[in-house]
This record gives sequence, structure tokens and C-alpha cells, in this order.
Amino acid sequence: MRHGKKVNHLGRKTAHRKSMLANMACSLIEHKRINTTVAKAKALKQFVEPMITKSKEDTTHNRRIVFSRLRQKEAVTELFREVAVKVGDRPGGYTRIIKLGNRLGDNADMAMIELVDYNEIYNADKAKKKTTRRSRRGGSKGAVAPTVDVKTSNEEE
Repeated sequence: MRHGKKVNHLGRKTAHRKSMLANMACSLIEHKRINTTVAKAKALKQFVEPMITKSKEDTTHNRRIVFSRLRQKEAVTELFREVAVKVGDRPGGYTRIIKLGNRLGDNADMAMIELVDYNEIYNADKAKKKTTRRSRRGGSKGAVAPTVDVKTSNEEE
């Protein structure tokens, strides 16, 4: 039984797995989306989301914690400067996994993992919905008055 064993070992030793996840996290921070297998994407999501949460509060202690796991100064700088500003009001769920199908060579399940706030296609739709949303009460009162005026003008003609 595998009670309490949450880590997917991905067929690698510990040092190799940690290095691979650190490199993938740096690539994700730099490029905002990467293509990988579904298993690696799920492991990367668990690896990178706590670090994005730490980047919301820019302290020396949090920078050192994140740097000890990422191991690249440029990625840490970009995470704390640019990514943290975009995800500042989001309570969690910073990444999205989209399944792409199977890889041609070995038929592995492929996925794209991306930072949610950097996808302009989805964010543009949500921004429009928020601005056009109205309550039913206010809209019904405003909608009734113009229809009455239009009807009276049609009857007078």
C-alpha cells in the first residue's frame, strides 16, 4: 500500500528529479508556458505553486527559500518582480494544465502547463464579462422605461 506517499518519483533518483523540476520551473517562469508530459506537469505544479505563493511577499528570507529550490538567480528575480505582481490578488491556482494528446514517438500523454495570468485569450474574455455584468433589479427598471417611450411614439405616428 502507498499510504502517505504523495511524491511521483517519475522514474528518477531524488537528485535527478529535483534538478529536473528546478529546470522546468525556471523555464516555466521564463517562457510562461511549456510543453511536457502530463505526469511531469502535475509534479511541476506541486513544485512551483508554493514558490509563487512565497514570491507574493518580497522578503530576503522568501528569496533565499525560493533560490535554494530554483538555483537560478535570473528566474528568482523575474518571479519576484514580474510574476508576483500579476498574481498578487489571486488566492491560489497559479498554473493551468491543458492536455494536448499523445506524443508521436512513444505515445506519451502530453500537456501544456502555463501561468494562468499570462494567457491573454482567457483573461480578455473574463475582463469583458466583469465590465458588462449588471444586476437584474437595476436593468429591469431601466429597460422598462425606454420600451414604454418607444411604444407611445409608435402609437402617435
